[in-house]
Amino acid sequence: MSLKFLHLHLHGLIRSNSLELGRDSDTGGQTQYVMELVKSLANTPEVDQVDLVTRLINDSKIDSSYSKEQEFIEPGAQIVRFQFGPNKYLRKELLWPYLDELTQNLIQHYGKDENKPSCIHSHYADAGYVGVRLSQALKVPFIFTGHSLGREKKRKLLEAGLKINQIEKLYCISKRINAEEEALKYADIVVTSTKQESVHQYSQYHSFSPEKSNVIAPGVDHTKFHHIHSTTETSEIDNMMLPFLKDLRKPPILAISRAVRRKNIPSLVEAYGRSEKLKRKTNLILVLGCRDNTSKLDSQQRDVFQKIFEMIDKYNLYGKVAYPKKHSPANIPSLYRWAASRGGIFVNPALTEPFGLTLLEASSCGLPIIATDDGGPKEIHAKCENGILVDVTDTNQLKIALEKGISNSSQWKLWSRNGIEGVHRHFSWKTHVRNYLSVLKGHYQKSTIVSSSGIKESCLKGSSSLIKPH
Repeated sequence: MSLKFLHLHLHGLIRSNSLELGRDSDTGGQTQYVMELVKSLANTPEVDQVDLVTRLINDSKIDSSYSKEQEFIEPGAQIVRFQFGPNKYLRKELLWPYLDELTQNLIQHYGKDENKPSCIHSHYADAGYVGVRLSQALKVPFIFTGHSLGREKKRKLLEAGLKINQIEKLYCISKRINAEEEALKYADIVVTSTKQESVHQYSQYHSFSPEKSNVIAPGVDHTKFHHIHSTTETSEIDNMMLPFLKDLRKPPILAISRAVRRKNIPSLVEAYGRSEKLKRKTNLILVLGCRDNTSKLDSQQRDVFQKIFEMIDKYNLYGKVAYPKKHSPANIPSLYRWAASRGGIFVNPALTEPFGLTLLEASSCGLPIIATDDGGPKEIHAKCENGILVDVTDTNQLKIALEKGISNSSQWKLWSRNGIEGVHRHFSWKTHVRNYLSVLKGHYQKSTIVSSSGIKESCLKGSSSLIKPH
């Protein structure tokens, strides 16, 4: 068996180590998911090579690592960067005019026999646009994962009060939805993280075929995310929080996310501010990516921080809320364990959450969860039973759930234990890859029938390419 995978993740800020998660709206859980999937595939005997294609960026405002044409990940896996559009970094919504340029470059590069992949997997709408055209040109199967979907995002933003022209200007939502429709039409396989995504989100698309949909839950790196904390890391996190908090001993309410509207962090601060119990007994910890100066962030991030600062001032939360400017990827597991060691909880108040990797990470570290009653959290909670789901659009309900989360020590201990055991039982990258390859095998067996047209055998029997039926 000799499988070659081509994964498309076009936003640009992805590298083999020290992922800048939370840097901006394009560097969230999706980035982590793609990198972990690529690594896990490369460590599988059936897989010969995995290329992760992204954008090459030459910009003095970002790290020079993003300007390397090739980057070794580990044996059998590499990042391949292609330049398209201007040299500077652009948020994903501004990449649409340059996608045809990338497509032509990829056809030229991967059309060569020695480079031709067995399968193309596109992540997000823009990669879906490119993946459709590339798979048709190379005549190889096409897998699509939307991660977050435009129709659902549009619905939630309208509910939140934004006007359609605002949504269009900020998110190029029509282009995104059209690209998703096309990707779903031509995809051989659609991979989702939860059943809820298929039933309630992907089904909003005219081109979606349920028979193409396969639910394959992401995993957690259990070597990093575990519940055994050390005094060294506890001291390190204490030092991170010391400039903000009057009493480090209080149980922390921890949120880790990007500073984007969808994550709904200002509502969390308001719920905390309205509760005398929470203000008296807990600290609120907001880890919202890395920044040097809020004035240099994009408009959406500035708006989120401005609302947070307004809430802190409104409810006089000084000494009770921490919002550190810097952290390293290595700090994230430590933060979960630090919060757990103090009897804290983890909160994901996102308006929409297709999956929620942070919930798995926190749970694996023994930290109970309070999460939005939407998407992935519902399925994680069903398997782990380690916290409370809540309607996060209702600030009062969120406040009550937070108060419950820190009120009962025996309940907290049960949730903590359930989370550790549930994640280990149901969510691992080894299981994910095994299911992923099983789905591909099933597709190959259905689509590679020996015929006079020249289809001889499937990739699973050693062929370097597969014919995609269009």
